[in-house]
Amino acid sequence: MIIGEEKMKKKVIGVDSVRIGSDLPLVLIAGPCVIESEESAIKHAIKIKEIAESVDIPFIFKSSYDKANRTSIASFRGPGVEAGLEILHKVKQQVGVPVVSDVHSEEEIGLAAEVLDVLQIPAYLCRQTDLLIKAAESGKVLNIKKGQFMSPAEMENVILKVESVGNKNILLTERGTTFGYN
Repeated sequence: MIIGEEKMKKKVIGVDSVRIGSDLPLVLIAGPCVIESEESAIKHAIKIKEIAESVDIPFIFKSSYDKANRTSIASFRGPGVEAGLEILHKVKQQVGVPVVSDVHSEEEIGLAAEVLDVLQIPAYLCRQTDLLIKAAESGKVLNIKKGQFMSPAEMENVILKVESVGNKNILLTERGTTFGYN
């Protein structure tokens, strides 16, 4: 089922001082793929903020504390949940920008929600009902990345899962397709 026009009402999602919506300016969500160190994260956040401000684009810092979907077992995944969230908290405080990171399990959502302004659901986890519900129950804005294996229309069920617990603060990120739709 395709989301009908009546459901596509214009709405604004607030992320700290940043406003996201169809009639609002583009928002930049950017940062290093994975947190390498506190110094690096803060340095990148400062520089990206400077660039975003110079072109008058609102900015949300994104970096992962754990890249759990790496191809190789030997790949660097990041500092982990606790250390990574501490770094993201410092970025938020020192640089003055909202922060977002991926959450991969229900167990980490409580800690993540204490620090993050946006909880991001990775593409390969976008249909995981228990993860979506737990993240939605945090009351935080969710940025759900559409799995490359899904059509845009299939995201309606993802939205309905999140909204089933009263959270309507939903952002969707298109990730393209890997195998074509359906």
